[in-house]
Amino acid sequence: MDDRLERVIRQQLRKAGKQFEEAKRAYAEAKADPEGNGENARRYGLATDDEGRARIVCRRHAERRAVAVDDEGRPTCFEDGHPDCEGCAEDVRDGVAESW
Repeated sequence: MDDRLERVIRQQLRKAGKQFEEAKRAYAEAKADPEGNGENARRYGLATDDEGRARIVCRRHAERRAVAVDDEGRPTCFEDGHPDCEGCAEDVRDGVAESW
């Protein structure tokens, strides 16, 4: 395969992957906080941004994130079965999640 064609295909696949992840995240946030008012984030005592999303530090990726929180205290980036995500959700429910 021509190097240029391969590079273009890789770029387009990367772009499609990013769009898919953004759509998936937006869907999860809308599902977690349908009213868009950040009620769950405040219920668990988390700092919020202007849009009502919880401002937490991700244990798994060690980065700041602004995410919606569902009724069960799980951030939208939560992955079931991952130890860091499970610990983060427990911290959110206990009100001790690291925030910024």
